[in-house]
Amino acid sequence: MADERKKTVSLVLGSGGARGLAHIGVIHEIEREGYEIRSVSGCSIGALVGGVFAAGKLTEFERWACAIDKIDIVTLLDLSWGTNGLVKGDKIINTLVKLVGDRRIEDLPIPFTAIATDIENLKEVWIRSGPLFDAIRASISMPLFFTPVKYRGVRLIDGGVLNPVPIAPTFNDETDITIAVNLGGPADRSQKKPAASPSKLAESSPLHSSVNRFIAQLKETVAGSGDKDWGVYDIANQAFEAMQSTIARQKLATYPPDVVIEIPRNACRALEFHRAAQMIDLGRSRARECLSRVRERSN
Repeated sequence: MADERKKTVSLVLGSGGARGLAHIGVIHEIEREGYEIRSVSGCSIGALVGGVFAAGKLTEFERWACAIDKIDIVTLLDLSWGTNGLVKGDKIINTLVKLVGDRRIEDLPIPFTAIATDIENLKEVWIRSGPLFDAIRASISMPLFFTPVKYRGVRLIDGGVLNPVPIAPTFNDETDITIAVNLGGPADRSQKKPAASPSKLAESSPLHSSVNRFIAQLKETVAGSGDKDWGVYDIANQAFEAMQSTIARQKLATYPPDVVIEIPRNACRALEFHRAAQMIDLGRSRARECLSRVRERSN
């Protein structure tokens, strides 16, 4: 007897910093349930994970993400000290190009759309062709943190500014269902801050001490003349995330997908990328809960 045809999915991956590593677990669970992902639309971290998945390199990316710690993250931050962003982002993108390959979107086996924001003309930009990591770099340009990107003559910033859950690019997909992942879901009041994971370097090692001194110097430099504070970036990011959560709720109400998987907005902070394994597990469990309800309704 022939296998039953797999249900096809248009996957929408939202923005939300390090919480977006939950997208990896969501993808694994969708595939484990027997669905076939036919297209991906992603914004910010959703564009990063979605683009890597569309390129067929999610396993390699997951291994890399789970292996990095706080010290590794610092080494990937090429600080710009400019007025339009703290980090240039070249080191991160070049590292990912080495991991995934220098791919073009139109050559990917799965159709992919990255969403960015044209800040000067106040409109969304859907990137569906050209170098994959140029599109991803534009989509992840979180205001104040990453410097904006000049792309095809237009200055672009994070797509989450206007559309943190980009459902519209999937409207013409001929798939069975649309699944959206919202990283700005209701806060989980039972969420506890995890114990700090041990570093790869012994606390007493000279290298660990020198890295700690370097991080302290970075904070002093950002503080500048004393009228600024490292916390400025944290406050700005909290404001950005509050804005994104509000817009996401509006978008989901206006264009409701078939399935919404919600990741609590307090699951982790935007830059806690060292918590990859936890976020991936969270994505799996949240997706499993949602898809089990879908299965129950269809029976």
